[in-house]
Amino acid sequence: MLSMTGYGRAARERDGRQMTIELKSVNHRFLDLAFRMPRNLLFLEEAARKALGARLSRGHVDVFVTYKNLRSDARTVTVDRALYDAYARALDSVAGGDLKDDRSLMSIARLPDVLVVSEAEEDRDAVTALMLETLKEALDQLLAMRAREGEAMRRDLSEKVDAIERMTARIGERYPQTVEEYRNRLRAAVEELIGQQVDETRLLTEVVVMADRSAIAEELVRLNSHVAALRRLFEDPEPIGRRLDFLVQELNRETNTITSKSQDIPITQLALDMKSEIEKLREQLQNVE
Repeated sequence: MLSMTGYGRAARERDGRQMTIELKSVNHRFLDLAFRMPRNLLFLEEAARKALGARLSRGHVDVFVTYKNLRSDARTVTVDRALYDAYARALDSVAGGDLKDDRSLMSIARLPDVLVVSEAEEDRDAVTALMLETLKEALDQLLAMRAREGEAMRRDLSEKVDAIERMTARIGERYPQTVEEYRNRLRAAVEELIGQQVDETRLLTEVVVMADRSAIAEELVRLNSHVAALRRLFEDPEPIGRRLDFLVQELNRETNTITSKSQDIPITQLALDMKSEIEKLREQLQNVE
């Protein structure tokens, strides 16, 4: 079982290129990737999406990429000759008199925008290879954190499922008693009302009708089946979040049915307690991949 919450960070350097990738993930119904990277590296997004999609199935993942190219060929410097000529004409127009014409290469270089610094075209293959190596390391860290949190969640979820199973068993033990108790209460009420012994045939008919209306044997069988299915899923190494969601919905459905059918206060209270545990399950499962 994996959590959808995690963090991973990796930094790599090769041939004068430095890259750092940070991954931060939270829960989401689907796999939702959001990239934050320099515009000149946007060509990396497709390869990064493919690599992330191969190892993640759900969650919102923020991908932060920082990059430095420290190679000697990373930038070029050129002279904007047209701009320099315009500066020269302007200076010529005011030259002479008390003004000293002290133009030199360094003074010209200090003129705004005369020297133009341009980023060289990146070697896409080299940068992509560096990105994939860095991303793999960050993703390994992210998945390791997800696994640790997932194991803690599995233990907690198992405890809640155990509690649901115990309450299901208590309802199963209690239910047969409710029929006999209803028979006794009905007999006592009728005899007190009419002042004589009740007709057993009519009494039995009423009890059968009540038992049919409040029958929950099928619901109890399905509850136990869902509990067993949940335990099997907890041990499944594949992403299980969506399947767990479905089973928890079914648990809630069966518990609601028991609540609506029940004419016994102890059973109703147990069913309400089960609904509370199921709701806790449902909330936690929102973070299971």
